[in-house]
Amino acid sequence: MQGQDVALLLKLAIQNAPQVPSKDLAESLFISPSEVSKSLKRSAESGLLHIANGEKRVNRSALIEFLSHGFRYVFPAAKGTLARGVPTGASAEPLKSRFLDDGDPPEVWPYAEGKVRGIAFAPLYKGAPKAALRDPKFYSVLALCDAVRGGRTRERNLAIELLGKEIDARS
Repeated sequence: MQGQDVALLLKLAIQNAPQVPSKDLAESLFISPSEVSKSLKRSAESGLLHIANGEKRVNRSALIEFLSHGFRYVFPAAKGTLARGVPTGASAEPLKSRFLDDGDPPEVWPYAEGKVRGIAFAPLYKGAPKAALRDPKFYSVLALCDAVRGGRTRERNLAIELLGKEIDARS
């Protein structure tokens, strides 16, 4: 699996539209249509997605299980130096308002058009910052995923709980 595969699954899970054209997914995720096709195939082979009669249905329970137990090991956090970008993890909502500010610089996806300076945190895939800024709900689940990847225990546990609610709420 690749990071864009998880992003695609999350996008499908939160919009709850099983007949989303692959072209629309490509445009909204900022990846090529051929990459969407490959991603759909990998996701189906892993059992995280069921495709039939043009419908793409996320195996929500399996996705939540993967995000809870394997995600941070398959996609470990890669942090860097100070950069300008888009806040993520516990530095973004819905987690930011639930924890006290510890004074550390926020974690950010490096992005030229970002407005916050903080510690660089490698996004799940290259187009994540651009796609997230276009879709607030998608931004929220990607930030929660980054809290799972690189957050402290309390942040990680709350992120998993909130991801479960977001993904299950659409079923």
